[in-house]
Amino acid sequence: MAKDNSIWTVGRRKTSIARANLKSGSGKITVNKQDINTYITAGAGKIAIALKPLDVLESRNKFDIAINVSGGGITGQAGAIAHAISRALSKFDEKLRPTLKKEGLLTRDNRMVERKKYGKHKARRGTQFSKR
Repeated sequence: MAKDNSIWTVGRRKTSIARANLKSGSGKITVNKQDINTYITAGAGKIAIALKPLDVLESRNKFDIAINVSGGGITGQAGAIAHAISRALSKFDEKLRPTLKKEGLLTRDNRMVERKKYGKHKARRGTQFSKR
C-alpha cells in the first residue's frame, strides 16, 4: 500500500469498537478528538496497553493516528485501540505482520461477559442452598 495514504482499520475487545486512521507523520495520537493522555486517565498502564504495537515496533514517532472508540470501559477500549493499531500497521507494511503476530496483537480477544440465565442470580451463580 502507498505509504502516503491513510489506512482505516477496526479493532474490537469485549463490547468496545475502535476505528483507527493511520498515516505517516510525527507521532500525534488522538482518541475521540482528544490527546490520548487526556482521554485515558486511568493510569499509564492502560496507555501502555493501547500503544503496545507502536512500542514493539519502536515506531511511536513515525505515525499520526486518529482513533474513534465507543462502547465498554477503559480496559476494553485500550484493547480495541491496540487491535486497531496493529491491524493498521500490518496493512501499512506486510513485513511487520510476523512481529505483531508473535506478540499476539493481531488476534481478536473474543472473551465476552456471559449472559445472565433465568432462575440464577448471575450467569452461573445460583441461589444459596438451605437444608431447612
